[in-house]
Amino acid sequence: MLLGIEKLIFVFISILSIYFTSVAVRKIAANISSARGEINWKQVLANLPGTLFNYLSLNRTFKTRWAVSITHAFVAWGFLTFLVINLNDVLYGFFDFRLLESLGLFGNVYRSITDIFNVLILLGIMALAIRRFVFSPDTFFVNKNVIIHPKAISGIARDSAIVAGFIFLHNSARLFGEAAYVARVNNANDPWQPIISYVAKDLYQFSGSTLVSIEHSMFWLSLGAVVLFLPYFALSKHIHIFFAPINQALKPYRKAIADIPYIDLNDESIESFGATNISDLGYEQVIDAYACIMCFRCQDACPAYQTGKPLSPAALEINKRYAFNSGSKTDIALTTLISEEAVWACTTCGACVDVCPVGNEPMKDILEIRRSLAMMESSFPKQLETAFKGMERNANPWNQPIANRTKWAEGINVPTIETNPTPDILWWVGCSPSTDPRAQKTARAFADILNTAGINFATLGKNESCTGDSARRAGREDIFFALATQNVEVLNEVNPTLIVTSCPHCLNTIKNEYPAFGGNYKVIHHSELINNLIGSGKIELEQDSTSPSVTYHDPCYLGRHNQQFEQPRNIMKSLSEDLREMPSNRDRSFCCGAGGAQVWKEEGGDSKINITRYEQAKSTSSQTIAVACPFCLTMLTDAAKEDDHPMDVLDIAELVAQKMIRK
Repeated sequence: MLLGIEKLIFVFISILSIYFTSVAVRKIAANISSARGEINWKQVLANLPGTLFNYLSLNRTFKTRWAVSITHAFVAWGFLTFLVINLNDVLYGFFDFRLLESLGLFGNVYRSITDIFNVLILLGIMALAIRRFVFSPDTFFVNKNVIIHPKAISGIARDSAIVAGFIFLHNSARLFGEAAYVARVNNANDPWQPIISYVAKDLYQFSGSTLVSIEHSMFWLSLGAVVLFLPYFALSKHIHIFFAPINQALKPYRKAIADIPYIDLNDESIESFGATNISDLGYEQVIDAYACIMCFRCQDACPAYQTGKPLSPAALEINKRYAFNSGSKTDIALTTLISEEAVWACTTCGACVDVCPVGNEPMKDILEIRRSLAMMESSFPKQLETAFKGMERNANPWNQPIANRTKWAEGINVPTIETNPTPDILWWVGCSPSTDPRAQKTARAFADILNTAGINFATLGKNESCTGDSARRAGREDIFFALATQNVEVLNEVNPTLIVTSCPHCLNTIKNEYPAFGGNYKVIHHSELINNLIGSGKIELEQDSTSPSVTYHDPCYLGRHNQQFEQPRNIMKSLSEDLREMPSNRDRSFCCGAGGAQVWKEEGGDSKINITRYEQAKSTSSQTIAVACPFCLTMLTDAAKEDDHPMDVLDIAELVAQKMIRK
C-alpha cells in the first residue's frame, strides 16, 4: 500500500523512535537494577499463573469504581487485541499482505472481535476523558498538607490528555482507514467487520483514488502516531501497561500484607536499617513507582488520608516516579518525598496494598522509612517512648510489672503451662487482655468459654511477653528482635500443638513473622475456635427472638492481613438474626485507627479515625458493635464515650459468653 518514499520515512522515524525509547528504557532498567535485593526466579515462575490471570481479567481493578473499571477495561482489553491489529496493518502497509485475512476462520473471528473493541476503546477513552477533564473528581488531587511533586498534578493531567488524544486518534484513524479499504475492495461490505462496513458505506461514494488517499492518510495518523508516541510513553504513567504484570510477577512471597524483610541483628556486618534515601529501596519498591497507575484508589482507601492526615500512599509512589524521571536517585532523601508526620500517620491497615490494581505496596516503603528514622536517627513521636520502654523493661507496651501479667485471671480457672504442661491448646493471651482493664473482660469471657466447652488449655502465664508487633510497625526492629527471639525460645520449649490468640496483631506476628526466627506454629484467632466450638455443639447458645441488632467491625489484622472474614460473622449469625453490615466491610473495612503503633500516640488530622469508623457503625442503626480485636475494642469504646446515645461495643467472646448455656 505505501509508496517507496513513505516506507523509507516510516522506517527512519521508527528507528529514531526506538532509539529515544531505548534511552528511557535503559534509564528505567538502571534504576531497577541498582536497587537492593535479588530477584527470586523460582518465585517469579510460581507467580506467573496468578499474574497472567490478574493481568488479563483485570480482576483487581474491579475491586472498586465499577463504572470506571468497565470503561478502563474497554481500553485495556482493546489495547491487547490491537497489538495484532497493528502488526497486521504494518504488514499490509509494507507488503500488501493481509495477515488476519490469510488465517482463515481464526483471523476472521479475530477481526470481528477487534471491530467491536475498536468502538469500545473509543467509547471508553471518551468516558474516561470526560470524567477526568469535565467532572474533575477530587480523586485526582491531594490535600494541601500532602507533599506532592510540583510537576505531578499538571503532569498527570498532561499525560492523561496526551494519551487520551493519542488513543482517540489512533483508533479513529484505524477505523476510517480500514473502512476506506473495505469500501474500495469489498464494495463497503465485510460481514466479519459490521461496524467498519457501516462506516464504509459513507465512504463508498468516493472514487478509488480518493479512497487510496484516505488509506494512506489514516495509516500515518494511526501507526505514525504509535511510532511518535513511544518515547513519551516510556516516561509517562501509562507505562504501567507493561510494568503492572512485571510488578506482580516479581513480588516476593508474603504471608501477610504487613510482611517486611527480616533483619538479623546478630549480624554485625549490617551498617544501616530501613530506607533513608531512595537508593535504599528494594527493586520491587522501585518497580512500584513505574507500575503506579496514579489512579489514587489507595488514597481513597487510606484512613489516614480520609481523616485529614498528610499521608497519601498515591503521592508517595508518584513522587518516587518523578524523582526517578528527574535523573537523580542516590541523593534523594525519602523524607523529601513524604513528610515525617505522614510516615508516622500510617495505621498499617493494608488498605492501600489490598486495593492497588497493580500490586503496589506503599505501606512497605513507609515501614522501611520508619525503620530508618527510629533505628538510625532515633527520630520518632515522643509519645511512643512509654510503649518502647515498657516493651524493653517489662515486656509489654503498657509498662506494667511482669508480676501483674496474670492478675486478670485471679479467681477463675486459667491454668498455666507449669500446672498443665500438655494442653491441647496454648492460649496466647496477649498484652491488652492481660493489662488493659477493658480488654481483661474479653479475656475472662474467653476463659469462661474454654472452661464451659471443656477445652484442655493453658497459658504461658508470666512467661508470656509482648509479641513485638507495635515495635516492628514503629520501626524499632531491635525491640522486636529481642522480644521475638525470647518468645520463640519459650514457645519452642513448650512445643504447642495449637496456639489460639485473642488479638489479631499477636496472630499475625506469631503466625507470619516468627517463622523467620525459627518459630513455626499452627496459630488461630479465638473467633475461629469459638466458631468451631459452636459448630461442633460444644457450646450451646440461648435462642430468643429479642436478640439486639449487631454490626461487625472487621479488624485489619484479622481481615485484610489474614483473610478471616466469615468465622466472626458465623458467630454473629448464631447470636442474632439481625446482623447488619457497615458501608465498609470485609476487605474494604475502615480501620479503627490503632494499628501501626498508633494506639500509643496522639492522632492529628481533621478528624479521628475511630470516630469516623464509629459513625459508620451508627449508620447501620444497630444496637451493638461486635469486634474481634482488643485494639479495636479500645478505639471504638473511646469513640462511643463521645456519643450522647452510645452503642454497646463488645468483643465476640463477650457476646458469646452472655448467651452461652452453662450446664
